[in-house]
Amino acid sequence: MKQETLEILFVEQLRDLYDAEKQLVKALPKIAKAASSEELSQAVTDHLEETKGHVARLEEVFQLLGENAKSKPCKGMRGLIEEGGEVIEEEDQDPLRDLALIAAAQKVEHYEISAYGTARTVAEQLNNRRAAQLLRQTEDEEKAADSKLSEIAEELYAIDNEAEDEEGETVSSGRNGSNTRDGRSKSRARPGSGTSKSRR
Repeated sequence: MKQETLEILFVEQLRDLYDAEKQLVKALPKIAKAASSEELSQAVTDHLEETKGHVARLEEVFQLLGENAKSKPCKGMRGLIEEGGEVIEEEDQDPLRDLALIAAAQKVEHYEISAYGTARTVAEQLNNRRAAQLLRQTEDEEKAADSKLSEIAEELYAIDNEAEDEEGETVSSGRNGSNTRDGRSKSRARPGSGTSKSRR
């Protein structure tokens, strides 16, 4: 493959990422506000500041290439952000919505991890070590953000399970030791299992 062709591909990828990051700068405050978990809200707010830094890094990469920092409409990010907006509108403000917000946010993170990994690889093929270093730094921050979201989700699952256990104990104490109102054993699938039923 000719280097000129690879450079054109690289610039197109950067423009797509540049637009994606700028879309996120606008979208993340809405997600932070919609979260009922203070930890989730803070994590999203912290990542907003990181995202602003990602925009600045991309601008530095453009400068290294002698290119103007221009956006190319990122339809993939637009669709992911629209899905997140639907969660905010449709779900009640409780741990279940926080889990849905995390799911939407992790889709975004996985998209960015993939995109930055690809762009970094192209930079390495072009022997542009500084560009590759900047892109890897952002890629690592996206991975860390994804891990943080997973940790918060696990905590929310634990809170939900504790609430279910307390509810079960209350029913049991009022019904001669039985676990349900009709005396049968009560079993609820955990979130994420194939048999989990909707609470809406």
